[in-house]
Amino acid sequence: MNLLLGLSRSVDRLSEFFGRIAEYLVLLCCLISAGNAIIRYIFNISSNGWLEIQWYLFAYVVLVGASHTLRKNGHVRVDLVYGAVSERKRLWIDTMGLTFFLLPVCAYMTFLCWPFFWLSFTQNEMSSNAGGLLRWPVKLILVAGFALLVLQGLSELVKRIAALNGQAVVDTRYEKPLQ
Repeated sequence: MNLLLGLSRSVDRLSEFFGRIAEYLVLLCCLISAGNAIIRYIFNISSNGWLEIQWYLFAYVVLVGASHTLRKNGHVRVDLVYGAVSERKRLWIDTMGLTFFLLPVCAYMTFLCWPFFWLSFTQNEMSSNAGGLLRWPVKLILVAGFALLVLQGLSELVKRIAALNGQAVVDTRYEKPLQ
Protein backbone atom coordinates (compact mmCIF):
# COMPACT_ATOMS: atom_id res chain seq x y z
CA MET A 1 0.00 0.00 0.00
CA ASN A 2 2.93 2.36 0.69
CA LEU A 3 4.08 2.02 -2.92
CA LEU A 4 0.58 2.85 -4.17
CA LEU A 5 0.34 5.82 -1.83
CA GLY A 6 3.70 7.05 -3.16
CA LEU A 7 2.41 6.77 -6.72
CA SER A 8 -0.73 8.54 -5.60
CA ARG A 9 1.32 11.46 -4.29
CA SER A 10 3.14 11.65 -7.65
CA VAL A 11 -0.17 11.78 -9.52
CA ASP A 12 -1.39 14.44 -7.08
CA ARG A 13 1.67 16.58 -7.85
CA LEU A 14 1.09 16.13 -11.59
CA SER A 15 -2.55 17.18 -11.25
CA GLU A 16 -1.57 20.14 -9.13
CA PHE A 17 1.01 21.25 -11.71
CA PHE A 18 -1.46 21.15 -14.59
CA GLY A 19 -4.17 22.64 -12.37
CA ARG A 20 -1.96 25.64 -11.59
CA ILE A 21 -1.44 26.19 -15.31
CA ALA A 22 -5.22 26.03 -15.78
CA GLU A 23 -5.71 28.66 -13.07
CA TYR A 24 -3.42 31.09 -14.90
CA LEU A 25 -5.03 30.30 -18.23
CA VAL A 26 -8.34 31.61 -16.88
CA LEU A 27 -6.70 35.01 -16.56
CA LEU A 28 -5.09 34.73 -19.99
CA CYS A 29 -8.44 33.78 -21.51
CA CYS A 30 -10.07 36.85 -19.93
CA LEU A 31 -7.30 39.10 -21.21
CA ILE A 32 -7.55 37.69 -24.74
CA SER A 33 -11.33 38.08 -24.67
CA ALA A 34 -11.14 41.67 -23.45
CA GLY A 35 -8.36 42.53 -25.92
CA ASN A 36 -10.28 40.99 -28.78
CA ALA A 37 -13.44 42.94 -27.87
CA ILE A 38 -11.54 46.21 -27.54
CA ILE A 39 -9.77 45.77 -30.88
CA ARG A 40 -12.98 44.71 -32.60
CA TYR A 41 -15.00 47.70 -31.37
CA ILE A 42 -12.29 50.38 -31.56
CA PHE A 43 -10.49 49.35 -34.75
CA ASN A 44 -13.23 47.22 -36.35
CA ILE A 45 -10.86 44.30 -36.94
CA SER A 46 -10.98 40.78 -35.63
CA SER A 47 -9.56 37.33 -36.22
CA ASN A 48 -11.16 33.93 -35.88
CA GLY A 49 -7.84 32.72 -34.48
CA TRP A 50 -8.31 34.92 -31.40
CA LEU A 51 -11.82 33.58 -30.89
CA GLU A 52 -10.66 30.00 -31.30
CA ILE A 53 -7.72 30.36 -28.92
CA GLN A 54 -10.21 31.42 -26.24
CA TRP A 55 -12.16 28.19 -26.47
CA TYR A 56 -8.93 26.16 -26.75
CA LEU A 57 -7.82 27.70 -23.47
CA PHE A 58 -11.24 27.16 -21.94
CA ALA A 59 -11.08 23.49 -23.00
CA TYR A 60 -7.74 23.20 -21.24
CA VAL A 61 -9.08 24.86 -18.10
CA VAL A 62 -12.11 22.58 -17.90
CA LEU A 63 -10.64 19.27 -19.04
CA VAL A 64 -7.20 19.43 -17.46
CA GLY A 65 -8.39 21.39 -14.43
CA ALA A 66 -10.91 18.64 -13.64
CA SER A 67 -8.22 16.37 -12.19
CA HIS A 68 -6.98 19.23 -10.00
CA THR A 69 -10.55 19.81 -8.80
CA LEU A 70 -10.99 16.11 -8.04
CA ARG A 71 -7.72 16.14 -6.08
CA LYS A 72 -8.97 19.05 -3.98
CA ASN A 73 -12.35 17.34 -3.40
CA GLY A 74 -14.00 20.32 -5.06
CA HIS A 75 -16.13 18.53 -7.61
CA VAL A 76 -19.89 18.81 -7.66
CA ARG A 77 -21.89 16.14 -5.88
CA VAL A 78 -25.53 15.27 -5.86
CA ASP A 79 -25.93 15.35 -2.11
CA LEU A 80 -28.79 13.02 -1.37
CA VAL A 81 -27.16 11.19 1.52
CA TYR A 82 -23.44 12.05 1.43
CA GLY A 83 -23.58 14.90 3.93
CA ALA A 84 -25.71 12.98 6.42
CA VAL A 85 -23.63 9.79 6.72
CA SER A 86 -20.49 8.97 8.68
CA GLU A 87 -17.00 9.53 7.29
CA ARG A 88 -16.51 5.79 6.75
CA LYS A 89 -19.70 5.60 4.69
CA ARG A 90 -18.56 8.62 2.68
CA LEU A 91 -15.31 6.79 1.94
CA TRP A 92 -17.35 3.81 0.72
CA ILE A 93 -19.58 6.06 -1.42
CA ASP A 94 -16.48 7.68 -2.94
CA THR A 95 -14.86 4.28 -3.54
CA MET A 96 -17.94 2.93 -5.30
CA GLY A 97 -18.42 6.11 -7.31
CA LEU A 98 -14.80 6.14 -8.45
CA THR A 99 -14.79 2.43 -9.27
CA PHE A 100 -18.10 2.13 -11.08
CA PHE A 101 -18.66 5.59 -12.56
CA LEU A 102 -15.70 7.96 -12.85
CA LEU A 103 -12.95 5.53 -13.85
CA PRO A 104 -14.86 3.49 -16.45
CA VAL A 105 -16.40 6.57 -18.09
CA CYS A 106 -13.14 8.53 -18.21
CA ALA A 107 -11.16 5.51 -19.46
CA TYR A 108 -13.75 4.97 -22.19
CA MET A 109 -13.70 8.66 -23.15
CA THR A 110 -9.88 8.56 -23.37
CA PHE A 111 -10.19 5.51 -25.62
CA LEU A 112 -12.79 7.23 -27.83
CA CYS A 113 -10.90 10.53 -28.06
CA TRP A 114 -7.56 9.05 -29.11
CA PRO A 115 -8.53 8.17 -32.73
CA PHE A 116 -10.37 11.50 -32.99
CA PHE A 117 -7.12 13.27 -32.06
CA TRP A 118 -4.84 10.99 -34.08
CA LEU A 119 -6.76 11.48 -37.33
CA SER A 120 -6.69 15.22 -36.84
CA PHE A 121 -2.95 15.13 -36.06
CA THR A 122 -1.99 12.96 -39.04
CA GLN A 123 -4.07 15.10 -41.41
CA ASN A 124 -2.80 18.34 -39.85
CA GLU A 125 -6.44 19.42 -39.61
CA MET A 126 -7.10 23.14 -39.68
CA SER A 127 -10.17 25.09 -38.66
CA SER A 128 -12.54 25.73 -41.53
CA ASN A 129 -12.81 29.37 -40.41
CA ALA A 130 -10.70 31.99 -42.12
CA GLY A 131 -7.67 32.67 -39.93
CA GLY A 132 -8.49 29.61 -37.84
CA LEU A 133 -6.04 27.45 -35.94
CA LEU A 134 -4.84 23.87 -36.05
CA ARG A 135 -7.47 21.53 -34.60
CA TRP A 136 -5.30 18.73 -33.26
CA PRO A 137 -4.00 20.60 -30.18
CA VAL A 138 -7.49 21.02 -28.75
CA LYS A 139 -8.29 17.40 -29.57
CA LEU A 140 -5.13 16.38 -27.72
CA ILE A 141 -6.46 18.29 -24.72
CA LEU A 142 -9.50 15.97 -24.79
CA VAL A 143 -7.28 12.90 -24.58
CA ALA A 144 -4.95 14.43 -21.98
CA GLY A 145 -7.80 15.72 -19.83
CA PHE A 146 -9.60 12.39 -19.62
CA ALA A 147 -6.34 10.46 -19.16
CA LEU A 148 -5.27 12.76 -16.33
CA LEU A 149 -8.71 12.36 -14.75
CA VAL A 150 -8.26 8.57 -14.89
CA LEU A 151 -4.89 8.89 -13.15
CA GLN A 152 -6.30 11.21 -10.50
CA GLY A 153 -9.31 8.93 -10.05
CA LEU A 154 -6.95 6.02 -9.42
CA SER A 155 -5.01 8.18 -6.96
CA GLU A 156 -8.21 9.06 -5.11
CA LEU A 157 -9.27 5.41 -5.09
CA VAL A 158 -5.93 4.38 -3.55
CA LYS A 159 -6.31 7.07 -0.88
CA ARG A 160 -9.90 5.98 -0.09
CA ILE A 161 -8.90 2.32 0.22
CA ALA A 162 -5.94 3.26 2.42
CA ALA A 163 -8.25 5.37 4.60
CA LEU A 164 -10.70 2.49 4.91
CA ASN A 165 -7.78 0.32 6.09
CA GLY A 166 -6.61 2.99 8.55
CA GLN A 167 -3.40 3.70 6.61
CA ALA A 168 -4.24 7.23 5.49
CA VAL A 169 -6.46 10.16 6.34
CA VAL A 170 -8.77 11.56 3.67
CA ASP A 171 -10.82 14.70 4.09
CA THR A 172 -14.34 13.79 3.00
CA ARG A 173 -16.01 16.93 4.30
CA TYR A 174 -18.59 18.28 1.95
CA GLU A 175 -20.36 21.56 2.35
CA LYS A 176 -23.71 21.80 0.67
CA PRO A 177 -23.73 24.84 -1.61
CA LEU A 178 -25.82 27.82 -0.56
CA GLN A 179 -29.03 27.99 -2.54
